[in-house]
Amino acid sequence: MKTETDLSRRDFLKSGARNAAGIAALGGVTFLARSERVFGANDRIRVAVCGLHNRGRDHLEAYSRLPNVEIAALCDVDENVLGKYAGRVGAGKAYTDVRKLFEDSSIDAISIAVPNHWHSLMAIWACQAGKDVYVEKPCSHNWWEGRQLVRAAQKYNRLVQQGTQIRSAPAIREAIQRLHDGELGDLYLARGLCFKWRNTIGHAPVEPVPAGVHYDLWTGPAPLKPFTKNRFHYNWHWIWDTGNGDIGNQGVHQMDMARWGLGVKYPNRVSAVGGHFMFDDDQQTPNTLNCAFEFDQADGTRKMIEFEVRHWITNREAGIGTAGLTAESGPQYGSDTIGNIFYGSKGYLATGDEDACSYKIWLGRNQAPGPEGHAEGDHFANFIDCVRSRNPEGLNAPIEEGHISCTLVHLANASYRLGRSLRFDPATEQVIGDDEANRLLRDGDRGYRAPFVVPDEV
Repeated sequence: MKTETDLSRRDFLKSGARNAAGIAALGGVTFLARSERVFGANDRIRVAVCGLHNRGRDHLEAYSRLPNVEIAALCDVDENVLGKYAGRVGAGKAYTDVRKLFEDSSIDAISIAVPNHWHSLMAIWACQAGKDVYVEKPCSHNWWEGRQLVRAAQKYNRLVQQGTQIRSAPAIREAIQRLHDGELGDLYLARGLCFKWRNTIGHAPVEPVPAGVHYDLWTGPAPLKPFTKNRFHYNWHWIWDTGNGDIGNQGVHQMDMARWGLGVKYPNRVSAVGGHFMFDDDQQTPNTLNCAFEFDQADGTRKMIEFEVRHWITNREAGIGTAGLTAESGPQYGSDTIGNIFYGSKGYLATGDEDACSYKIWLGRNQAPGPEGHAEGDHFANFIDCVRSRNPEGLNAPIEEGHISCTLVHLANASYRLGRSLRFDPATEQVIGDDEANRLLRDGDRGYRAPFVVPDEV
C-alpha cells in the first residue's frame, strides 16, 4: 500500500473515476462515500469541527448552542490543542488527520477553521465524502482552487457556506435591501475599510517542531519549510505560502460586503499598490494596501470599489469604529476602523464590521441623518437550517458568492505582487494577456505538494 509520501499526483487525479462508483480517494485514503441523508425536524445533525486553535473555538461555541446539533468529532494537527477540547466530543472521536475523519460516514457536516491554504482542498474532499461544509473565509488560497470548490459543491450536491457571517446579520441585510431598493439613488462607489491594529511579528528563528504537532499535515498543500513560530499559529496569515495578508483575513468580510451592496460580480480592471511599512520582521504580505476595482455594467455605466488596508495609526471614516453609527455615546468597537461606505446620488450609507452589525444613512448635500439599525445574526444557525432543509437557496453566504469575493482578494494581491494593473475577463475568469498573473491565480506561485493536491477533475 502506498504511503502518503509515495502517492503521486497522477494517483490522486484518478479519484474522479472512482468517485463515479461511490468510492472516494483522498490523499492516499480510500473510503465509500456516504449516501444522502434526509433529516427530520428533530433529527440530530452530526458536525465535525476542523481546526481548534483560534476561530475554531467560536465554531465549537456556536454549534453547542444550536438545538439538535451534535459536535461529533474534532480534528486538529496540534495534539496539544486537540487535547484541550477532545473531552467535549461524544464517543471520544478526535483526529489529527482529516482524511481519517472523512472515513466516518456518520458525520453529516464539516466545519473548517484551519489555515487558508487548507480551506479549498479540505472542503473539496468533504464534498467528495458526501458531507456539507461550512468553510471559513477566505474560501480559497488562490482563485483556481476556489473555482474547483464551487464545481465540487455542484457536482456532489453539497451545501457549502463561506464564513462571511455579516451576511446573516438582520441589520446588514436590511441595509443591503435599502441600497438595492434605491434609497441612495444611483450607486456608483463602495469603499471597504480594513484599518486594524497589527503589531510587528518580529523575526522567529528556525527551531524543532513542537512535540505533538504534526507539521507535515499542517503544511499540507504548501511547500514544506523549516518550522518557525512565525510560520505557525496565526502568523501564517502574513506568509504567502499559507496566507493572503489582511485583505484576505479581516478584509475579505468588507470586500464581500462592498460587492454585495454595490450589486456587482467580477471586475474588469484591478489595481493595487502598497507595501510592508514600518516594521522589520518576517511578514511577507503588505500591511498597507490601496486597491481599486472597476466594473463595467450592461447598461454602459461603471461602478467602482475602493479598498484600503492600514495596519497602524489611522483616522475614522463615517463614524465607523465609534458611536457614529448609533445613537449611543462613546467608543463601541475598540480602536479599529473596519466597515464599508456606499455612495449614491442621494446620499451615503456606512456599516460596521461583522461584530458591530450596524448601519446608518445620511441623505442629501446637507448629510441629514437617515435610517439606522443594529442587529446581529447567527451564520452557523443559517447553515444548519439549510443542511436540515436541503435548500441551497437559503444559504446566506453560498460558496458561489464567496468565490467571487475571494477572487477580488486574489486579483488585488496579484496586482500588488506584480506591480501592475490587471485587466480581467469576467466570462473566462482570467487576466487578459498576462500569463504571470494567471499563474499566480492558479497556484499562488507555489504549486501543490503531493498528496495534498487540488485535483484538476473534482
